[in-house]
Amino acid sequence: MVRPPPSALVTGGAAGIGAAIVRALVAAGHAVTFCDRDRAAGDRLSAETGATFVGMDVLDGAARARLFAEFGPFLVLVNNVGADQHAFFTDTSEDEWRRLIAINLETTFAFTHGVLGAMQAAGYGRIVNVSSEAGRQGSKGGAIYEAAMAGVIGFTRSIARENARYSVTCNAVLPGPVRTPMVEAALAVHGDRLESNMASLTLLNRLGRPEEIADVVAFLASAKASFITGEAIGVSGGMGCGAG
Repeated sequence: MVRPPPSALVTGGAAGIGAAIVRALVAAGHAVTFCDRDRAAGDRLSAETGATFVGMDVLDGAARARLFAEFGPFLVLVNNVGADQHAFFTDTSEDEWRRLIAINLETTFAFTHGVLGAMQAAGYGRIVNVSSEAGRQGSKGGAIYEAAMAGVIGFTRSIARENARYSVTCNAVLPGPVRTPMVEAALAVHGDRLESNMASLTLLNRLGRPEEIADVVAFLASAKASFITGEAIGVSGGMGCGAG
């Protein structure tokens, strides 16, 4: 008897890469729950895919507890929620540091902590953390974001080591420049020069598509990825190799 894919939770799933991940996991047969604070976009994606949408602030601990209690247990978790802010480090504040670390790193800790007990009890689990190639490369104007993304990579490797005995895998996916709604809005303002600059960071000399990230996430979330854990996998058009 073939078992259906286990229930999956995607954070920050209403738009961009997150929405592509929701679609990919639904297509793979998972019963998907996704959370996001953008209720309008979440409702639209839920109606499109049949996935369960929970409108919430991912930083709200009580909301997280209700999510786990009402919709869990989850044997697949995709920590996708994130936020960026481009500014030179000397132009940032402690408040901005705390906000970006909370959204990008602390949520990864909190959601992972919330699902691991069920995964360990089941003797099966897939955790996929969406980090960034910037967490390995660094850049001007991204010190806080990239510190958080590097933290996600380190966290991924520790969780993989601690949970291998339970057949729970944990991997990170590291996108490069991708055509998300946020990037599209910036391109609309700054035009072809910005796109050319972003594309030049990759060996393939183009921006990625959200679906290209989602396909890798869906594979890592599947039973087929049973011998992959603790990895930080670049899905960045070769950005990790150095362009040019």
